Amino acid sequence: MSGILLLEQSLNGLQFGLMLFLLAAGLTLVFGIMDMINLAHGSLYMLGAYLMATLAQATGSFLVALPLAIVATGILGVLLEMSLLRKLYQRDHLAQVLATFALILIANEVVRMIWGAQPMMLATPAVLSGPVDLLPGLSYPSYRLLVIGVGLAVAALLYWLVTRTRTGMLVRAGASNREMATAMGVNIKRLFTIVFGIGAMLCALAGALLGPLLAVQVGMGEEILILAFVVIVIGGIGSIRGALVGALLVGMVDTIGRAFLPALFREFLPPQYAAGLGPGLASILIYLLMALVLFWKPQGLFPARG
Repeated sequence: MSGILLLEQSLNGLQFGLMLFLLAAGLTLVFGIMDMINLAHGSLYMLGAYLMATLAQATGSFLVALPLAIVATGILGVLLEMSLLRKLYQRDHLAQVLATFALILIANEVVRMIWGAQPMMLATPAVLSGPVDLLPGLSYPSYRLLVIGVGLAVAALLYWLVTRTRTGMLVRAGASNREMATAMGVNIKRLFTIVFGIGAMLCALAGALLGPLLAVQVGMGEEILILAFVVIVIGGIGSIRGALVGALLVGMVDTIGRAFLPALFREFLPPQYAAGLGPGLASILIYLLMALVLFWKPQGLFPARG
């Protein structure tokens, strides 16, 4: 039974890690190319989830609402970059942090005014509401398998885009040496708009897919944004491969830690202490992992620069 539980929790960790990757991929490229700290990245994730829930209710179809929510969030991201964030490129990191933190507060209040303070419900598609028998004794939700499949497909597509296309070559050039890329004639501002739009769409995809699993509510982007920053620090700023590896590490450590540490502590601690200590220590393990990686490789596992 413990082996089946470990496999099930490993699948949960894989699913969570792939969703973190969707968030971290755009964030790491924005940081890597333009050296800009965008705290409002999680707000795009929140907006994508709300747009998905609204469009799913309006159309009555999950599959119809998904691309509409992704495109709408991408457009919002491009408009945000062109109207406001572009003005912050030449400012220092403190100004970027303050401005994008203000955007978080504004986005939360706008969402509260439009959709209200109560969480919205986003149901899974009916065809994916049941479990799938993967092994004898192991039934796994079919919707979570879909999330894993989509995450793997997007990761492969991004890898191909970054490593095999001209746009990807420009992205890698901008992430490795922004000044040299500009001197060679690369339109960095247009490139950043494209990358930011792709990052916004990836945020929307993550929010839309996680909506049926988590609450679609005001402020849902802040907690996951912290994890996304941990991912890019572990993986290396500006690196898609690093974002994927870092996201999978964080997803596995967090999920397996929360699943098994409480049971471990119950062996030698009272249940009331074990229940609180287990999840708390699991959260600490993520940051301990980040500290160990930075001690070993200060630029992250797969840095784009250098």
